[in-house]
Parts: sequence; structure tokens; C-alpha cells
Amino acid sequence: MKHALGILLAAALLAGAAGSGVATAKDETSAMNELIATGRLRVGIVFAPALSAFFAVKDADGRPHGVTVDLANELAQQLGVPVEFLVVPNSGLATDATQSGTIDVSFMPVDEERKKRVDFGPNYFLIESTYMVTGASGIKTLAEVDRPNVRVVGIANTTTIRAAGRSLKNTTITASTSVDEAVEMLRTGKADAFALSRDSLPPFVAQLPGSRIVDGGFQQTGIAIAVPKNRPNALAYVSAFLEQAKASGSVRRALDKAGFPNDPVAPPAP
Repeated sequence: MKHALGILLAAALLAGAAGSGVATAKDETSAMNELIATGRLRVGIVFAPALSAFFAVKDADGRPHGVTVDLANELAQQLGVPVEFLVVPNSGLATDATQSGTIDVSFMPVDEERKKRVDFGPNYFLIESTYMVTGASGIKTLAEVDRPNVRVVGIANTTTIRAAGRSLKNTTITASTSVDEAVEMLRTGKADAFALSRDSLPPFVAQLPGSRIVDGGFQQTGIAIAVPKNRPNALAYVSAFLEQAKASGSVRRALDKAGFPNDPVAPPAP
């Protein structure tokens, strides 16, 4: 397993392995049993019609490409095992799969509801949730979204739709199953505003004449690596891996490759 021992040493320090911060063969076995019990790394990836720091895209053969895919491939390479992707249209489904143990690791925005269901490692990117609005809506500001009869759409079971729902006092938000569906609702006049992370919205604004992204946002959070609950050695391992990926420039290279050279990598975990 290429570089596995080096990562495990760091993981042991994070987890306080053997009570001394020193990795042992037993620690390594425990981490491998928790993380790759099937002999392969099963990773949840969320896709959308356009790349973002979080969303992947699929090629004609259905294979995913993007920042999270690059990070997953690097993790699998360092573990020395093949990678298997579960590609889903929203992060709620990735949360479900991680909680159930159908997958071993995923990447998703962090919120308190998800912390009850999965265990999070460090962030690799920080996001702000806001709204894309149609030209026909006449909406110019964040506050104007929260008016009676404004039709707001978000992605089901995501941190963004939960935060939008908490912040909206005069209207409600409708859940769609995917970014594709939400954008189509804007395009066909069935919605006025779409709640999503700011970094993900520009490609869709470009596709919908007259639309815009409002100033300001209603949530700031991180996108982090996640594993099923009660797998402390797996969590320590992937946490150490992601911190190393940030320090070595792997996350920076993945963002650059995806077309986000000006978007900063999340700072090291405290």
C-alpha cells in the first residue's frame, strides 16, 4: 500500500492510537478493516450538469470526473486498492449511502443534521449558499427572495435546502431531486429562485438569459470528507489523508484541473 504507513502514522497521532500517538501493526489492520473491508474503496460522488468544487460531471460512458473524483482516486492509490464509485444526483443520497455503509467514504457539505448520521473529517473547500434568480422574477437582493408567492427550489435532503428553509420566513422551498430538475424549473417558469452554493451557480446563469446570482448568502459551511459512524480508525486515516492532500498541493491541483484556479483550498484543520 503506497504511502499507507506514512498516512497511518499521522492518523495515529490524530486518533491517539495505542494511547501514545505511535502507530502499530494492529492500528494499521484496524484502519484497513474499517475502510476497505471489501478489498476496494467504495466512494460516493455527487454529479451535476456542470463542474464545481463539489459537483462532478459524467462522461458519455457514465464515468465521473471532478475534484472529488481526483481526491478519491488518490486515496485509493495510496491504499493500493481499486476504487468503485457510487454516482448520485444529490448529497442527501450520498449521506444515506455513507450512513448505511453501502460506501466507505464520501465528500459532502457539513451540517448539524448530517453530523448525527456520519462522521466528518476535515474540509477541503468552503462554500456560501445563495440564490440564482430568474430575470422574470424581478428579484435583485437576498431579502427579496423571502417574499410571499416567490417560488424557491432546492435539492432534496441537502444542507443548503435545510438552511434555506430555516432562513425563509415569508415563503417556502420546494425540493427537487437533482440540479438538472431545479434548473429546468427555472427555465420553464415553475420556480423563481434556486438555492445552491455560489461557486456552483455561474454555469447555470450562463445558460438562462436574464438570470443572476444575488449578493450575499444564507449559509457558510465546508465540504468535508465523511465516513460511516463508529469507524474511528477509518476516520483518522481519511482525515490524515485529506490534510496531507491539502498540504501537498493535491487539492489545489484538483481545483485547478476542474477550472477553479482562483478558489482557495480550505485552511488546515485546527
